[in-house]
Amino acid sequence: MASQEIYYIPDGSKWPIVGTLSLFITFLGGAMMFNSVDAGKYVLIIGLAALTYMFAGWFADVISESIAGKYSKQVDVSFRMGMGWFILSEVMFFAAFFGALYYARMFSIPWLSGEGQGGHNGTHEFLWSSFQASWPMNVMPDPAKYTQYKDVVPAFGVPAINTALLLASGVTVTFAHWALKKANRTALSAWLFATVALGFIFVYFQAGEYAHAMNDLDLTINGGIYGSTFYLLTGFHGFHVTMGAVMLAVILFRSLKGHFSQKDHFAFEAVAWYWHFVDVVWLGLFIFVYWI
Repeated sequence: MASQEIYYIPDGSKWPIVGTLSLFITFLGGAMMFNSVDAGKYVLIIGLAALTYMFAGWFADVISESIAGKYSKQVDVSFRMGMGWFILSEVMFFAAFFGALYYARMFSIPWLSGEGQGGHNGTHEFLWSSFQASWPMNVMPDPAKYTQYKDVVPAFGVPAINTALLLASGVTVTFAHWALKKANRTALSAWLFATVALGFIFVYFQAGEYAHAMNDLDLTINGGIYGSTFYLLTGFHGFHVTMGAVMLAVILFRSLKGHFSQKDHFAFEAVAWYWHFVDVVWLGLFIFVYWI
């Protein structure tokens, strides 16, 4: 049996333990910051730097193994299964947050006002007797703990522009894939560059939207259930877009170095799958967080 048909077993690696320690230091630094410990930010920076080192080193090893032809069809199948399960876990991740938003809007808020099954026993009179159901919820139970925002973020402004940007990036990454299948490396690089640019432009506009929301609309994560769900959903999605754009930039760099072939380019496909997932999640965000 040819060596490339044998399932590849990698040599021992330091990266799993480096990653574990890096994550622990990062979480420790974050916890220290949230508890107002002065050294927390420095611990967090050290943890993030160690994580960056781990990612760069581990990716470099995997890329070197791939270029050396050590991966067989069996390994390729395992990679595809792994990426599929990862994206499924991401679907569940966002499903939990969308579920929280749905529960708050469809159940908690009506119950607090005495509507629906939860309000039949009069419990709302003890919890918040003056509460009036509305979304976004613009009344706060305790001004000392919550901030009152002036207005909500309109859907047909920056969010609509960002929707167009992400939808366009889904098209450009598909064109890049077609170019790779046709061995057109010039078109591949051009469409990938366009995808990376669109991704980072999205992040730039979202950062501007956050600045506007916080400074002009007084909308913070302490702005009740609307503020917390808004920043939770859009913030985590923005993080995913940032990571996706970085991964696409790595794929672009590898494409410029000629790493992929017409038939052997799973790294490209994996990032493209992830990017399409990010696009779909944003459509849900635009509809349920911004629009309705």
